[in-house]
Amino acid sequence: MNKPVKNPRGPIMGRPQKKVKKGTFGRVLKYLFQFYKGPIILVGVCIVLSAMAQASPSIFQRTVLDYVDKALKGIMGGELSGPAEALEVYFPHIVTTVSILIGIYVVGLISSFIYTRTMATVTQGFLHKMRCLMFSKMQKLPIKYFDRNTHGDIMSHYTNDIDTLRQLVSQSIPQIITASVTLITVAFFMLFMSGWMTLVVVLGVIAITIVTKVIGGGGAKYFMKQQISLGKTEGYVEEMINGQKVVKVFNHEKKSVEEFDKLNNQLCNDATKANKYANTLMPIINNIGHILYVLIVFAGILLVQFNVPNWSISGMELNIPTVIAFIGMSKQFTNNLSTLSQQANAIIMGLAGAERIFDMLDEEPEADNGYVTLVDAELDESGNIVEASKHTGIWAWKHPHGDGTVTYTRLMGDVRMDMVDFGYVEDKIVLHDITLFAEPGQKIAFVGATGAGKTTITNLINRFYDIADGKIRYDGININKIKKDDLRRSLGVVLQDVNLFTGTVMDNIRYGRLDATDEECIEAAKLANAHSFIEMLPDGYNTMLTGGGSGLSQGQRQLISIARAAVADPPVMILDEATSSIDTRTEAIVSAGMDSLMKGRTVFVIAHRLSTIKNSDVIMVLEKGRIIERGSHEDLIAEKGKYYQLYTGAFELD
Repeated sequence: MNKPVKNPRGPIMGRPQKKVKKGTFGRVLKYLFQFYKGPIILVGVCIVLSAMAQASPSIFQRTVLDYVDKALKGIMGGELSGPAEALEVYFPHIVTTVSILIGIYVVGLISSFIYTRTMATVTQGFLHKMRCLMFSKMQKLPIKYFDRNTHGDIMSHYTNDIDTLRQLVSQSIPQIITASVTLITVAFFMLFMSGWMTLVVVLGVIAITIVTKVIGGGGAKYFMKQQISLGKTEGYVEEMINGQKVVKVFNHEKKSVEEFDKLNNQLCNDATKANKYANTLMPIINNIGHILYVLIVFAGILLVQFNVPNWSISGMELNIPTVIAFIGMSKQFTNNLSTLSQQANAIIMGLAGAERIFDMLDEEPEADNGYVTLVDAELDESGNIVEASKHTGIWAWKHPHGDGTVTYTRLMGDVRMDMVDFGYVEDKIVLHDITLFAEPGQKIAFVGATGAGKTTITNLINRFYDIADGKIRYDGININKIKKDDLRRSLGVVLQDVNLFTGTVMDNIRYGRLDATDEECIEAAKLANAHSFIEMLPDGYNTMLTGGGSGLSQGQRQLISIARAAVADPPVMILDEATSSIDTRTEAIVSAGMDSLMKGRTVFVIAHRLSTIKNSDVIMVLEKGRIIERGSHEDLIAEKGKYYQLYTGAFELD
């Protein structure tokens, strides 16, 4: 039996990671290649071609300047008669060199056009798939995940974290590749021209690397903190929006502002520290680049002036054209280093967002080892239960066995709990030795003070949480053997807090069973006593609901939720405080709808208003997680115990 989690505080609301985990960047690339391998390879090739095109001008500049230098020396040395002959000798070479350079630029331009358009498609498609992965994973997460993470913080994954990931994929990664390829190409050209001058550049690169590591590394933890603080702030804002009526009723505005200020100040501090590192890094690196530029000019002049033998891959002479071209390449080299440094902060922020997304994707999904499924069934000529190909109104549990045989057990709604213990955390048990049984068609009511464990029992029947000890059986089958989706499909739930979704009234009723026809939805509404008021809405069943059905009264919303449960036609119903927030007159209408819904079904009712549960077959009184009394209304009144005190007003529920 699975134990409850010991520490319900997750990576976001608990002790957050202060540094980006290793391997996060590699995982982003893994997903990119998984989704768009072909386009990414095309983008990579285009980026390389574009980067090489950007790195080429300096080497061609050196070639052109070399031809000009030779022409001038030829004229001055008398080898050429004058400018006309020099032009005749060297102009064709210059034209050829410039033509090649133009061709390279054209290739670079086409490559840039292809990769930017392709990358736009890849980026948006990648984000679309990541959102789908996140939303799909969210549907598989256990209820305890949503207990320990605020809704606003979860929403932050879909907004802020996804946006930082977008910047990482669409801007940072392409610019990193472009700058890196350009650096490698320029470094090769520099070695091709002069090893001594390249050595000066290497010393500058070492200085820039040290500064980037020291400052950039210090900023990483604050960018991670910034993302976490942003999620907490948005979570609080979301809570305040939902609870605005409560805030105003209790004049809690000032306290709410104070709490928000604390979170907002923390976000401001974390963001300030992160951006201090970011804003400090660039000026330092730029100035190191300027100093390096001056040193290269100075070193080049000295090397030429003192005729220092050149050391290079090509073995070419170190002359003024070479120095001029090298200066241009060194500037290009430091500019690309600066680009890499600029992207360091965007990368850190993007990886911080990506890590939070991956933390969500890595959450343990709701465990389900069940193998018993719920199927439509019918009776054959011999009266045996067999699987049906369509909905017949009869359901059965399909139970495969180890020897290959399959048995079918008709779904009757017999629910039994035997000595069940449960705690939301391992060291704090909230339910103790709960034993009960609900035979098909019985109505079981739970009463007790807030926190007594009433709703927790129904959550265990739904398997929103797994028990610590004991057994729960459904039609004689241990519910751990039943697939959770099938188990929950057999249970209808009507809650105190009604959740209506954006869509028509018909859509909200059909939410109970997506393949239900319009006629079935209308019949369910009639059963729930909702049909008459729905027909009076502006567009009847096609009336659009928004904001959780804000245009409807609480009672009307509740009737729609009852209709939604009715269209699912479940054999077992759970009614959790379904009438506690509505007036007495509306309660009578809702109760009539629920009575129709409960007919012939096993029903678990949780209610504060004891008048609504008098006709229950069994009433169970809970106190501090234990069942202290059980029996019919008449039996419990006769016992003159806690229920008697509650019913007569000698003791009130808190």
